[in-house]
Amino acid sequence: MSIPSIAPDTPITDPRMLVDYIASGEKPGDDWRIGTEHEKFGFYIDDLRPPPYAGERGIRALLEGIAARHGWDIVREDEQPVALLRDAGSITLEPAGQLELSGAPLRDIHETCCEVNEHLEEVRGIAEPMGMGFLGMGFQPKWRRDQMPWMPKGRYAIMRRYMPLKGNLGLDMMTRTCTVQVNLDFASEADMVKKFRVALALQPIATALFADSPFTEGKPNGFQSFRSQVWTDTDPDRTGMLDFVFADGFGYERYVDYLLDVPMYFSYRDGRYIDLAGQSFRDFLAGKLPDLPGALPTLRDFADHLTTAFPEVRLKKYLEMRGADGGPWNRLCALPAFWVGLLYDSTALDAAWDLVKDFSLAERHALRDGVPRQALKLAFRKASVRELALQALQIARAGLQRRARRNGKGADEAHFIEPLIEFALANQTPAERKLELFHGAWGGSVDPVFREFAY
Repeated sequence: MSIPSIAPDTPITDPRMLVDYIASGEKPGDDWRIGTEHEKFGFYIDDLRPPPYAGERGIRALLEGIAARHGWDIVREDEQPVALLRDAGSITLEPAGQLELSGAPLRDIHETCCEVNEHLEEVRGIAEPMGMGFLGMGFQPKWRRDQMPWMPKGRYAIMRRYMPLKGNLGLDMMTRTCTVQVNLDFASEADMVKKFRVALALQPIATALFADSPFTEGKPNGFQSFRSQVWTDTDPDRTGMLDFVFADGFGYERYVDYLLDVPMYFSYRDGRYIDLAGQSFRDFLAGKLPDLPGALPTLRDFADHLTTAFPEVRLKKYLEMRGADGGPWNRLCALPAFWVGLLYDSTALDAAWDLVKDFSLAERHALRDGVPRQALKLAFRKASVRELALQALQIARAGLQRRARRNGKGADEAHFIEPLIEFALANQTPAERKLELFHGAWGGSVDPVFREFAY
């Protein structure tokens, strides 16, 4: 399918333009890329507190230092730096100053891991003289919500007001969670559908393998991925497992229908965010928004709206895998390895579909609902999630081996998945390992996590 390119500021006069926008992401297999994103918590090394935006040792100064030393362009909002751009990558701020790298679309995981390492080195070089460190975990282990700072971004102010109207943990999602995600391409609508279904069904497996958020405010919280649990009480209008993806006839048009039913947050116009929280994109398409009378949305508005849906797998012009807690550097490379191995090799994709195609709706939801607390030890059919994870990991590793993308030393991408295989074989998640330390060597304190697991 060849979809004509449309300028971002073009008004949407026909809903079919929204379908075409998503379909324009189709790429032949040779052009598929891997885009990896990860978030991390900043903290001051002396007192472990999260850095505020302002001040000599604040997040703004960190961004300006990275930009000056490493050639990033600064993006400003109301004259304040809020993001950095370089080539096809970006560094952005989550609501409480969690630093996010949105990596460039790369050919293989060797390149991805080099990108991650370069980024962490650049950040460390500026942060350490400021007395600042960074930690990869799924949920802030020590500080209360009211102790977290807020970054000066207009969209976050809108979400901050609206989130408590829809759930109890939306502000925790914004300020106290971190994730690692991978964005992957599709060749056609049928290819997208198959990948979407496999990814949704197996997303709880990624949640279990990456579970690394067992502490809240210095104490065990009873979960292994509390980050994943937070999403269940954030906003039911825009989260979840998207059962309709498994229905006959699913495709781009059905996903657009879903998006049009997701309430809006905002429209960015003339350099400012207009609060439209809770209003209907369908009304926007009809020029009937009370705050923008007669105005039609543009494709830029639709692209922004796409980012305000938060299901376990999200479709844009590519598919986003959203189920994993943030973690240390080797797991930042392991997540793309897991999903590339499953989805970018046709034999692996077929095997993964065979693994999940007979899951019932109830089973998919039981996995999603049970994994945040029990992770690999959640019972599933006559075994547990661990056995399902080992099967998925075997499929993924074989897929990576068949891809045969080798580095300069002749190694393929399969070794990047080894940390996950180790967790599954040991039947112990990162969260369980930290809980052992908490109850043992750490003497009931979470403070050592900032030293022993910092980047």
